[in-house]
Amino acid sequence: MAKRTIVTMPGDGIGKAVLDETLRVLDAAGFEADYKEGDIGWEFWKKEGNPLPQRTLDLIAEHKIALFGAITSKPKDEAFDELDDELKDKGLIYSSPIVGLRQHFNLEICARPCKSYIGNPLNFVKRGLGDDIIEPQVDVVIFRQNTEGLYGGVEWSNPNERVYETLMTHPKFRQNFGHVPKEEISVSTRIFSKEKTENILRAAFGHAKKYNYKSVTLCEKPNVIRETSGMMYKKALEIQKTEFPDISLWNTNIDAQMMWLTKNPADYGIIVAGNMFGDIVSDGFAGLIGGLGFACSAQWSKDGVAVFEPTHGSAPKYADYETSIVNPMAMIESACMMLDFIEEVNIAKKIRNAVAEVIKEGKVRTYDMLKMRGQPDVIEKGAASTKEMADAVIAKF
Repeated sequence: MAKRTIVTMPGDGIGKAVLDETLRVLDAAGFEADYKEGDIGWEFWKKEGNPLPQRTLDLIAEHKIALFGAITSKPKDEAFDELDDELKDKGLIYSSPIVGLRQHFNLEICARPCKSYIGNPLNFVKRGLGDDIIEPQVDVVIFRQNTEGLYGGVEWSNPNERVYETLMTHPKFRQNFGHVPKEEISVSTRIFSKEKTENILRAAFGHAKKYNYKSVTLCEKPNVIRETSGMMYKKALEIQKTEFPDISLWNTNIDAQMMWLTKNPADYGIIVAGNMFGDIVSDGFAGLIGGLGFACSAQWSKDGVAVFEPTHGSAPKYADYETSIVNPMAMIESACMMLDFIEEVNIAKKIRNAVAEVIKEGKVRTYDMLKMRGQPDVIEKGAASTKEMADAVIAKF
């Protein structure tokens, strides 16, 4: 059987360090693949005016599966300032390449697991009765609609006359903003479509059924954002009743959920939300299992294109350290999600078991796990480097 080809996109900052170590782990675990590197990120924006070149899109279209490291994104004006001078008169506007990937390939389903590892010193703890310390075991998967909502990119500053006149037909806009000069108005839309709302809901319920989760929680704000959140809640009720009657449907508002996730995190199984609220609640739950150094994700389309990435940022200051100190676990876990997706489940299980052993044993820990500040001298103080953490996982095979 021919080897599968995986597109690798290191991206910016620490992306290369965590991706390189993850590829070593995959190789040691027995996963055989050819890797082709795709260009993406800030350097290509500065030099070419495009952080997501067409050649990279073509590569992913051909091979379908990609591992992605991290991306740097900066505000509009800063992005323009960093363009090469010969590109500054071409009307180029920076947009996030990872958002571009999602929309180009319709990577509408995003799954972000947040599961506690026994022995992780960064796990969430709370005080029980008396002096008892309780460490809830978190096992949550957040399903985030990945292409619509507030991240859909339909925005205006100083909207044109046609847009402005349309907005003025809405009584709430007329009442609250009709007196504001048009040139002082910025508008971002939050658009939900019926089809994609149903798709993310079915993905969440389907995962719950496959892996024996007892509940799906819709985390939105239908009491205030009545049209979009309201439509999502209505569809959730219909799908649960007709297709998944054995799985409980819970409904929480995003603000209350951020409080409850620290009060009773072990109560939740699958959480489903629109784009922005899914982004928020997944980072909240990631904080309960050790932070973004442990936060992995998968995103895929109905056509079988899938990109797997840690949800941490590019942390550019760490990329300049002589020895990489960042925790590679989120990238390694993202690769395990890739293995699940392509049905290499035994290798994924092998890697996850090794990760669990390393964390439980506690002999090898990166600076974050030792609760140090991310300074270059943490290695001298006993923290493991990125490479040493990957070595520890490999040693457990």
